[in-house]
Amino acid sequence: MHLTYKLLIFLTLLLLVSGCSQKEESILKLPEDIPDFVKETDFDSIDWDHKAVRLSDQMIGNENKSGVIGIDMPSLQTQKWMWHLWGLENPVNKKFTVIGYHRETGTVHQVLTSGWTIGLSGENNGADAHTPSNVQIPEAGEWAFLQYIEGELFDTLVYKIAEYL
Repeated sequence: MHLTYKLLIFLTLLLLVSGCSQKEESILKLPEDIPDFVKETDFDSIDWDHKAVRLSDQMIGNENKSGVIGIDMPSLQTQKWMWHLWGLENPVNKKFTVIGYHRETGTVHQVLTSGWTIGLSGENNGADAHTPSNVQIPEAGEWAFLQYIEGELFDTLVYKIAEYL
């Protein structure tokens, strides 16, 4: 009986200690000015193992979905990127939104220098739609670029951004 009592106290203390030492799950903080259609659950769907691949001499992306010219020279300086999208009908003037998510810090960023959203243009380089943009990546590391068309998640491009060219 004395051994049972000690074992019960030991297990109770063990539960208390382990419960107090567990880390709180990090809560994703979305910027206040982020578009309303961006949901925290969109970030849960990021497949960090599905990295962007070379689609042509200049374009890197996800085959038959989205690709970017200019992303192959990543740096923390402002750059010009040309986004290309496949699988769209009547893309001209549709709203294209890009959300940057930095894996290491778990932070969400506006990466387009002109705002969260820009307009799409028609066919280019074999894609159904394209749009040029200037981007500013705030820090080096692994990034996911969530792409939305007219408020619907379209594709996610995962890429590593280096500090220098």
